[in-house]
Amino acid sequence: MMAEHPLVLSPQGHLKLIIFDCDGVLVDSEETCCRISAEEARRAGMDVPDEQAVKVFSGMALPGIQNMIEQKTGVHLGHDWAAMMQKRFVAAMKNGVEPVEGVYDMLNSIRKLGVPVRVASNSSQEEMDAKFSITNLETFFEKRIHSARDMGIPKPNPAVYLKAAEEEGVSPSECLVLEDSDTGARAAVDAGMTCVMLRAADKTVPEWENILKIHTLSEFAPLVEKALQQQGH
Repeated sequence: MMAEHPLVLSPQGHLKLIIFDCDGVLVDSEETCCRISAEEARRAGMDVPDEQAVKVFSGMALPGIQNMIEQKTGVHLGHDWAAMMQKRFVAAMKNGVEPVEGVYDMLNSIRKLGVPVRVASNSSQEEMDAKFSITNLETFFEKRIHSARDMGIPKPNPAVYLKAAEEEGVSPSECLVLEDSDTGARAAVDAGMTCVMLRAADKTVPEWENILKIHTLSEFAPLVEKALQQQGH
């Protein structure tokens, strides 16, 4: 299926904004949050061992996780469950979270290329403040962070990506997204954006249009630089 617009990385494209997911792309907090979710799922009677936590809950927003657990177990978790879990996530982040390997070099390289950057995540603003403070990443994204959780419209809905593009004053076809989850990639593609997925070599990516794959963050900036050179920047 042909894309409606040229890939933003092609010579015919116009790359004007890079939007990063947070967990699994910038900070390595996804496993921690997924394990907390698995713990709560087991408490409700859902069989999710810790080693399956990331596979089951990766990329999901808290309302989606709650809905899954309730459907699988028939247990009503309560109206305050998502708020309670968010507090647990924030506390876990303050106790320590690691940057994804190579993230500082990648972000510094993108900064030198002069392309504006934003973050669009299913995490709450409070969670991301904690994560970015701990990892010293806040200087890269000050006041350029968008929370689908706080918007009340989590991925795979594309709303948070469309909001980031709107705030930058660019069209979705001029945006490049870096994601690691299928949920986030679906949101990016449905927003009309090109999505680069950070995936291990032995893991596949969805067969959707406007999807590319890299194995490490060190591959991202050279990809962007080549595109900008081809586009005459």
